[in-house]
Amino acid sequence: MIRSELLQALSKENPELRGEDVERAVDTFFDEIAQRLADGGRVELRGFGAFSTRHRDSRKGRNPRTGESVEVPEKRVPYFKPGKEMRARLNVD
Repeated sequence: MIRSELLQALSKENPELRGEDVERAVDTFFDEIAQRLADGGRVELRGFGAFSTRHRDSRKGRNPRTGESVEVPEKRVPYFKPGKEMRARLNVD
């Protein structure tokens, strides 16, 4: 599902809301998650999962085109851990 499909689905389920209101709500939702992660925090949505960041140390990498060794700086990367209910829904027999 892409963002526009999400907006369509939310608009369809909430016909009393204008499209721009739905879009503003979705933008706010994602902006708040991104800002919390940027601040080093964690976002937990019960039944869905938790967003956090993981630290990656600097390392030596390799340029795939030239084979030259390059230094990859340390960084934080986003991480998602699905909740129990989400895992159960994905593994229904």
